[in-house]
Amino acid sequence: MTRASKVDLFERMPIPKAVASLCIPTVISSLVMIIYNLADTFFVGLLNDSVQNNGVTLAAPVLLAFNAITNLFGVGTSSKMSRALGVKDYETVYKASSFGFYCTIIFGVLFGLLCAVLKTPLLNLLGADATTWDATAGYLFWTTTLGTLPAVLNVTISYFVRAEGASLHASIGTMSGCILNIILDPIFILPWGLNMGAAGAGCATFIANVVACLYFAVFLIVKRGKTFVCISPKKFRFEKHIAKDIFVVGIPASIQNLLNVTGMTILNNFTASFGNVDATAAMGIAHKVAMVPMYISNGLSQGIMPLISYNFASGNVKRMKSTLKFTVCISLVIIVVISLAMFILSAPITKLFLNDPDVIGFGRDFLRGYSLSLPFLCFDFVGVAVFQACGMGGKSLVFAILRKIILEIPALIVLNKIFPLVGLSYAQFVAEFILAFAALFVLIKMFKKLEKDSPKFSE
Repeated sequence: MTRASKVDLFERMPIPKAVASLCIPTVISSLVMIIYNLADTFFVGLLNDSVQNNGVTLAAPVLLAFNAITNLFGVGTSSKMSRALGVKDYETVYKASSFGFYCTIIFGVLFGLLCAVLKTPLLNLLGADATTWDATAGYLFWTTTLGTLPAVLNVTISYFVRAEGASLHASIGTMSGCILNIILDPIFILPWGLNMGAAGAGCATFIANVVACLYFAVFLIVKRGKTFVCISPKKFRFEKHIAKDIFVVGIPASIQNLLNVTGMTILNNFTASFGNVDATAAMGIAHKVAMVPMYISNGLSQGIMPLISYNFASGNVKRMKSTLKFTVCISLVIIVVISLAMFILSAPITKLFLNDPDVIGFGRDFLRGYSLSLPFLCFDFVGVAVFQACGMGGKSLVFAILRKIILEIPALIVLNKIFPLVGLSYAQFVAEFILAFAALFVLIKMFKKLEKDSPKFSE
């Protein structure tokens, strides 16, 4: 994609075509990532060993914590890049991408080292016990101790590439690692292969993320001079106005992710407190299956971010508003259909991952609880994406605090008391139902203000 075609995509291309150009590769990438996330659970589940399955489930919050880094420097930097492109400030685009790239490397290395040094307290915090300790530790060794840097780097670079409108290349890079991971999983996990169990799933993930990083390295070399993504050390410096704009968006996005990790850790600990490994395994399966519509909705929301950012910076409020309306309608239709399928087919879906009557029973109840929240989650995701795209990190932080601290975590506690165990999966519905209406209210108010401030673009 030439620079002229990138400008055309952001400024003149019809909204449905522009959204499709940005979102279809992102959603496809998200779908591949869903399969990749489910692959670990599926292939470990073929061992018919709840202990190995629990190892993957208990480690999930740490892998989610990676997103604290990718959100900080991926979301924050990409938002700054797209807004700088909107005002044709290309030097700032170069400096911002270089700053985000090298900061990702520094933080990725530090995260991996900290997890290695604090291995024992970390495993205790995750809820691992004598039974699940080795499986969880083995999975974390490959995905975290060795794997943090390639995991965060390939995702962060994909954000940078998507920020300039090259959504297809961003998605190919991400998908290359995911597809390889799916291919390697059975080889490393199952008895006919290396028979490594949960640790094998982690090893496959590590190798796949390294390959994804190599794809982006080749892309940046081939596209040198034709891309706005810059990783030159000469451009890496601390400039207050660039760092501030990155952190204003990135820090709230990072905190939002850490709150998600906190919520998942509390959920896992509540589930584990019942002393039933089948329930823990079922919760892990239900959560990963529920990620299918969540990733699709998030893919659509993240896909439109560059378009929103660019037109916000250039003052084209009408184009922003049209983009948002079109995306919400498409997202809502897709998620409602998938959620209904999840609710109706909850038991057979669980059986695909672990053919155990007790696990299937728990999984059926958990999936039905999760499926109710997903249509409302669309509004929340789109709202937060708009706030991030426009550099309004404060609003996205308020929504993150509302979701987890004010609504979801208290709902976990209350519903678990009223409906022990089963009530845990309905806490997200309580939070998202309220947040959907809050997001709608704030977005309407925000666009009224933007239209008033930029009348020439909103007519």
